[in-house]
Amino acid sequence: MTVSVVQFGGSNCDRDAVRALRHLGIDAERRWHEDGLPADPDGIVLPGGFSYGDYLRAGAMAARAPIMAEVREAAEAGIPVLGVCNGAQIGSESGLTPGAFTTNASARFQCEPVHLRVERADTPWTAAYDEGDVIEVPIAHGEGRFEIEADAHEELVADDRVLFRYCDEAGNATDEANPNGSTDNVAGVLGEHETVAVLMPHPERATLPDVATSTDGAGVLEAFS
Repeated sequence: MTVSVVQFGGSNCDRDAVRALRHLGIDAERRWHEDGLPADPDGIVLPGGFSYGDYLRAGAMAARAPIMAEVREAAEAGIPVLGVCNGAQIGSESGLTPGAFTTNASARFQCEPVHLRVERADTPWTAAYDEGDVIEVPIAHGEGRFEIEADAHEELVADDRVLFRYCDEAGNATDEANPNGSTDNVAGVLGEHETVAVLMPHPERATLPDVATSTDGAGVLEAFS
């Protein structure tokens, strides 16, 4: 399996994602967005960064790049697609997942470790965990607040498409544990297919033991193995 890590102008976590995946024994390569996807992609990562300088809205311009039509087609075919941070913003802007990511409640960029509660353990992205597990993964964003209309939120919860919620170390999803003001403490969600997911925290930055204080994020990337 070779995972394509899509690089847009302004992406800056593509090399991190490739290194983390290879550390887990998963072949990965960077793909410049103008080159399109390979004929038969095995997996796709939309990495973090500041695609196109986050002009208009974070992820809005990259979501309209021609390669995203290929990504959506791959997602419909069941190819695993993961959007991380700016990639999550691109995913939501392109309609891969519901909701939107907006300016943090603090109105400032935040870079810090957070705790996440695993809401489901029966998806490719969470199979390495047990439901209710608490993991530590870093965030690094200024527009990470998940927002969604009330009716769509009810549908999201009813369909059990919330992957992770921000929580404290004991697993309590409190306002104090919510770093950016996200609706219902949501940190990651599934698309219409369980092979598609986006999350604001960076699992690739919690994978390599020589550079990270936690390797809790490795389980997310193991979905590609």
